[in-house]
Amino acid sequence: MTAEPTTRPTAKKSAPEWPVPPREGWTVDDLDTLPDLPPHTELIDGSLVFVSPQRRFHNIMIRLLTNGLVSTVPGTHRVYNEMTVVIDRSNGPEPDVLVVRKEAVQGLRQTSFPVADVLLAVEVVSPDSESRDRDTKPHKYAAAGIQHFWLVEMEGEDDHAVVRVYERDPVTKAYTCTGVHRDRLKLSVPFALDIDLTAIDEM
Repeated sequence: MTAEPTTRPTAKKSAPEWPVPPREGWTVDDLDTLPDLPPHTELIDGSLVFVSPQRRFHNIMIRLLTNGLVSTVPGTHRVYNEMTVVIDRSNGPEPDVLVVRKEAVQGLRQTSFPVADVLLAVEVVSPDSESRDRDTKPHKYAAAGIQHFWLVEMEGEDDHAVVRVYERDPVTKAYTCTGVHRDRLKLSVPFALDIDLTAIDEM
């Protein structure tokens, strides 16, 4: 007589079902309609880009810069975090911080802004996005006409913040670095502001 098994066989876990891209690639419209996309999914050249868990530095710098900008920008502009910028049908990146014209704000259900309404885009570099933040996205922002771009990184043994400030050259349609800031981000354009970058130690 054969003994009955004491446990039932467990069902194999099914592999996650990833969306299959159409032949011509995804479009910015798909960002709002595809089910179960992870938060802050970006669209670069028709491909979906998923964001990895972020470091504390990333979170702190977004808050620090956002707070500084909100208290500084004129009433003609608004400051937002991690919202899609529609460059074209195949490109919908999501800057960590962005400043847009007030007229671009349409309502609380809004999920994106046209690139023509963006004055400033800010990227805080993460280990998984270095190439996109330093190369791919700045090139696209400049080519699309965004006048100002900031690149924020962590450097040195003490992990201090450094902000590289860029302005778009209307002739080359590319960014030119106008300053590198480590202790204070003090600027007169696109508007006057003064942000203490060492404040990350207190956050």
